Amino acid sequence: MRAVTWQGRRDVRVEEVPDPRIEEAGDAVIRVTSTAICGSDLHLYEVLGAFMNPGDVLGHEPMGIVEEVGPDAGDLRPGDRVVIPFQVCCGHCWMCEHGLQSQCETTQVRSQGNGAALFGYSELYGSVPGGQAQYLRVPQAAYTHVKVPEGPADERFLYLSDVLPTAWQGVQYAAADPRRTLLVLGLGPIGDMATRIARHLGVEEVIGVDRVDARLDRARDRGVRVLDEREDDVVDAVMELTSGRGADAVLDAVGMEAHGSPVAKGLQSVAAAMPDAVGAAMAKTVGVDRLAALTTAIAAVRRGGTISLSGVYGGAADPLPMLTMFDKQVTLRMGQANVKRWVPDILPLLTDDDPLGVDEFATHRLSIEEAPQAYETFQAKEDGMVKVVLSPHRD
Repeated sequence: MRAVTWQGRRDVRVEEVPDPRIEEAGDAVIRVTSTAICGSDLHLYEVLGAFMNPGDVLGHEPMGIVEEVGPDAGDLRPGDRVVIPFQVCCGHCWMCEHGLQSQCETTQVRSQGNGAALFGYSELYGSVPGGQAQYLRVPQAAYTHVKVPEGPADERFLYLSDVLPTAWQGVQYAAADPRRTLLVLGLGPIGDMATRIARHLGVEEVIGVDRVDARLDRARDRGVRVLDEREDDVVDAVMELTSGRGADAVLDAVGMEAHGSPVAKGLQSVAAAMPDAVGAAMAKTVGVDRLAALTTAIAAVRRGGTISLSGVYGGAADPLPMLTMFDKQVTLRMGQANVKRWVPDILPLLTDDDPLGVDEFATHRLSIEEAPQAYETFQAKEDGMVKVVLSPHRD
């Protein structure tokens, strides 16, 4: 089959790889009909390369049709149309039963000290082959799926794999309600969708921050007040908009590769350029993130406010202004989205009314063969690219 494979830093190729097969009784194999490139895939493209191996299949946002099932795959049957959440989870451990599927005790990657295994996301999360491919093996398939109805186009449901639950959890963790101000840092796919969800839930004032014209325009067109960080002092602007108090909640949808952190960027580049064993050890022990977005969040949130982290962070030695956070009495919530926890809340919104604008959310729809160029363009934030959907079987 054809699949998008990692071959080195900024080196993604589409190659022939072996077809997946049933390996465990709880497996299923799906024919992928749509898959997407996530902003967090760009971390693998750039700074987390030390944890990748040449030939690793990328991607964690797929949906498709069940082709084959193992004897313990629950009620899945060939022909079922399914979305595959980005994390592999069992559904019956303590963590899953308490809505913490991203910490699934059955699939935790204990060798790395990390939570549930993720599709297509490096040794850190189990080296599970990803979904930017024509076919995908799904472990723990009895629970690791969301059945969706026949009929509507894939994009009505595709974002249940990651974008929708990640953005939904980010807003929920921000404790946003109609009487509050929510500041969203970064208007890539997660930040953009978070603004839509917050407005749908009735949040009084939603402010979005970015530096890319196309992203600012998309948010502005949907009624979000936007700040261009190339022109605005974000903290000063937020204080002015909130009578000097600060935002009730801030959602950081940027993460480890924020602009405005030159020293940390240099250290990330050094680690990424090292041989894998050295770079991985460096990242785990002295690695730092670009914290410009997080420090902006800490400065812009009001006293007693909440910061919600949806952007991926991975540094082991990040210096945080703990005195300021303690003094301001900031609540900090974070983590991988617990997809299955939020699906019941989101699925009823994927109707013909399309209140979240999922049908037009993608900016680019490409064949899987065009993935290498898409990664390059997405990384460079060019051509108005915000969300890429790939068709693995397009002729």
